Amino acid sequence: MAGHVALDSDGDGRIAVVTLSHRTKFNAMSRAMWRELKDVFTRIQAATHWRCVLLRGAGAHFCAGGDIAEYPDFRFDVAQLRAFHEDAVWGGLQSVLDCDVPIVAAIEGNCMGAGVEIASACDIRVAADDAKFGAPIAKLGFPMAPREAQLVARVAGEATARELLLEAAVLGAPEMKARGFLHRVESPEHLQAHALERARRIATLAPQAARLNKQTFRALNQASAPVDTAQAAIDNIVKSAYDYADSAEHREGIEAFLSKRPARF
Repeated sequence: MAGHVALDSDGDGRIAVVTLSHRTKFNAMSRAMWRELKDVFTRIQAATHWRCVLLRGAGAHFCAGGDIAEYPDFRFDVAQLRAFHEDAVWGGLQSVLDCDVPIVAAIEGNCMGAGVEIASACDIRVAADDAKFGAPIAKLGFPMAPREAQLVARVAGEATARELLLEAAVLGAPEMKARGFLHRVESPEHLQAHALERARRIATLAPQAARLNKQTFRALNQASAPVDTAQAAIDNIVKSAYDYADSAEHREGIEAFLSKRPARF
């Protein structure tokens, strides 16, 4: 099974419940799941009855990153690697960012790599007090893609993004709350109820105002720096960002993980 992104409704049909489900891999995102994420949020954006989205992981974890078992099939080819990040991954993340319906993320267990990226695209982030956050892909021999790194740095803060990526640090929920990434930390047994309560509170408020507020926030983010020094810079980085695809370091990191041994860089 390649995992699944499910769209359901809670109660009276005003709250969309989106669940990342890949239980045998702590809800790691497969290529199919990234495409489904885009499809689900495109559908939510096009509908008029949703007042809030509750985004969660199946079982006891939010999302443990990417499905590394798939990586040897495409990551060592520049064109395929670029398509994965620029089309599949960013397509999914962009659809979340473009959604005008408020999104509450309920984060339990592992929130790594792709999980941090998806959470960064949400509006309200609440987590269990034992949740863990990180992006230890340096152990796998590759960097975070430019657009994804830009998103995480903007929401989590550049200092935190540098620590996660350069040190492969794993931070607890209380620390991420102190750094401003999380809005609330709850006990694991109360997390889902608290997240649903927040979603229901949002659902009672004016939906048009919420959508307009999100459009305003999006416009402010886009206007925070001149295009020629911000977006154009990212676009320029992307041109050569995936040239490492066939490097020995990249292959060693992924092979070591799949072989369950320490990587030798």
